[in-house]
Parts: sequence; structure tokens; C-alpha cells
Amino acid sequence: MDRSDPAKTLRRLFDVAVAACHPSRVVAKALPKRPPGRVVVLGAGKASAAMAAAVEDAWGAPLEGLIVTRYGHGAATRDIEVIEAGHPLPDAAGAQAAQRALAFAQALTPNDLALVLLSGGGSALWSAPIAPISLAEKQSLTRALVLSGAAIGEINCVRKHLSAIKGGRLAAAAYPARVLTLAISDVPGDDISVLASGPTVADPTTQNDAKRILSRYGIATPWSIASVLNSPANESIKPGDPRLSTSEAHIVARAADALAAASDEAHRLGFDIRILGVDIEGDARDVARSHAEIVAGTATPQKPLLFLSGGELTVAVKGTGRGGPNRQYLLALARALNAMPNVWALACDTDGIDGSDDVAGAWIDSATLARVQVLGLDAAAADLDNDAGTFFDKLGQAIVTGPTRTNVNDFRAVLMMPGD
Repeated sequence: MDRSDPAKTLRRLFDVAVAACHPSRVVAKALPKRPPGRVVVLGAGKASAAMAAAVEDAWGAPLEGLIVTRYGHGAATRDIEVIEAGHPLPDAAGAQAAQRALAFAQALTPNDLALVLLSGGGSALWSAPIAPISLAEKQSLTRALVLSGAAIGEINCVRKHLSAIKGGRLAAAAYPARVLTLAISDVPGDDISVLASGPTVADPTTQNDAKRILSRYGIATPWSIASVLNSPANESIKPGDPRLSTSEAHIVARAADALAAASDEAHRLGFDIRILGVDIEGDARDVARSHAEIVAGTATPQKPLLFLSGGELTVAVKGTGRGGPNRQYLLALARALNAMPNVWALACDTDGIDGSDDVAGAWIDSATLARVQVLGLDAAAADLDNDAGTFFDKLGQAIVTGPTRTNVNDFRAVLMMPGD
């Protein structure tokens, strides 16, 4: 690798991180010996179709089941059906997939195995609103939560209490069949009860928690949602429920794995490494300013110094622009570093989607603000309008990967090179 092009080096490190967490590399080694009897594969998430393909390669026929993934994120499978649906807002295709998955689970016998494959995006893709909530009401609530800046754990707490499949309900439907869940984690802290809203594990949160979250962010609810949250009969499945006694779950890839792969490659290049955090959460601007302070307070290194971090940042959307947390982070970082020399940075989502458009993220360097002036762009205005997407498009510094078919959340790298 040519260290004379730091931006290219950062992109290479991102690619290495993503590849380390691809289903083709992590699923097969997590599978047990294939059990006798019927195996039904169910799954949801942006990596789930690729996970199903890996299961087919490892176990072979006969297999059956249904996977739902985001539009454009499908993968070739032989026996397991793959359908595509809406994300981040749920749609009718996802709602139908959720109902079909529940029907599969309810038809299982004690001699059957449900292999459940989960990854980021599963919450939106398996949408099964509890009656009388309509799909349109679920869409409206999801949109409000995403735009509010709520953390993923908070969003999924609400989702679990409005869904017929989340919060342990899929495993309860499959009981007494055995349920084995393999998951690629996109949640900070790798809490499997949060990942895809925990359809096969116990939910420690309550309806009152969900109501407090909605109140905290000032999100009004129609009578249908309020009635579901106020009915004890709709509470999610709790720890100790006997219907979970035949269910087990394992995480097969996570942000730490991605950062470890990037670190190994950077060490091979002779870089020093500092991990700022594997599961950082918070507002993208605030985290950017904090990271800028760390970088600015670091003495010029004798050899390349790489700051790595993962996790999931949020943006409370106030403006009318487009973008996502990674590009918002980079825009704020560029402004905070204020053209500090010999510094490059990249921030991308490992699923290839930063926010809601098909852009993974972007990169900056010490000359970014100078290019902004030449092009007549206004960094402060773009920041205020949540328009980092347009901003980096015009700079020619956006990064487009296409669907990566994995998802271990954000990858951020800041590189300090030795001075001249």
C-alpha cells in the first residue's frame, strides 16, 4: 500500500474492516454440527441474505425458510426465500415478511430447529404492528424517532413494545422448537436484546420505559399506539419466561472485530494505533468536537498515528438537507480541526449506508476547508441545515461502496502523519 496517499490508505483500512465482518467469513465457523430433522431459516437485516447464503454453503440441502433484507441487499440463495423490503421506514413487504416468519415459527414442532439470522436493519424490516396499530402509524412513529436523535436502544425499546415479533415474541411463537440465533451486531455494547429489537431473547425493558422515551423526545402518539402501550397483555417477553428455555443466541461479528482487523493492517504498515472507543454513542457534532480536541492536543508523531473508533452516532435533524451521522461528524470535525496540517479522516457506516441514502460516508484532509472556499460552499450553513450529504458530494469526497451485506455500525479513522 502506498502511504503517500493517506486518503487511499484510510479507505483501504475501512475495506479491511468491512471484509473481516462479512457473513462469508463469520457465519460458517459459528454454526454447530447440523442437527437431524427439519431446519427452518428465518432472518431479517441488511446482512441477513448473505448470512443465509453462507448457511446454505455450510450445511447444504435440505433447508427452507424466509429472509427479508433491505432493497438492493439481496444475495443468491438456493432454497431459502429472500425478499426485499423498506428500510429505515417499514413498508408492506416487511410487514408481510414478519407475518410469514411468525407463521413459520408457530408451525414448528419440538423436533425442529429455527435458525434465526439477524443483523442491523432487522427492526424496520420485520414490522408487525400489534392491532389496532396500522402500518402507516408505525411508519410515522419510526420517522419521528429516527429524526429525534434518539439512540438505537431507545428506538428499539419503543419498537419492541409495539410489535408482534420483537421483544422475544418470535421465540415464544416457536416454542417448544429449538431456536438458535446468530447475529451480526450493529448496536453499541452488543446488547442482543437491542439488536433487531431482540425477537428471540428476553426483553428487560417495559411499556413504561417506552412511554418515557416517547415523552422525552416530545413524540405524540395516536390512540392506537397509546392503547397498546397501556395494555399489560401487550407486554414483551421477560427474563425467565419458560418459552425462551429452548432459545439461545450468539453474536458472530461486531464493531470490535472490524476495528481489530483495521488495527492489524495499520500495524503492518508501521502505524501507531489509539482506540478512542469501540461503542461510542452520542451526537455526531459533539463527538467530532471531542475527537478534534484529542487530535489537536497530540504532539506531532514521529510515525503515522491512527485514531480509530466505532459505535453509532446520532443526529437530531433540524434542517432540510440530506446526509447521515458519519458525514455530519466529518463536517463538524473539519470545522473543529480548522485546517490542522497533516491530518486526514474517514467516517463510514459499515453497511454502506450513512443515514438513508446510498452513500457510506466521506473523507476529509487538511485542505478540505480550502477547497470549500474555492467552490464557494458554506460549511457552517451545511452543518446547520443537516446537509452534509450535498456538501461532500460537491467536494467530491463522498464514499460510495454499494451494499456491503454486513453491518457492524460506524467506522471512524483519523490519521496524523509526521510533519514535513
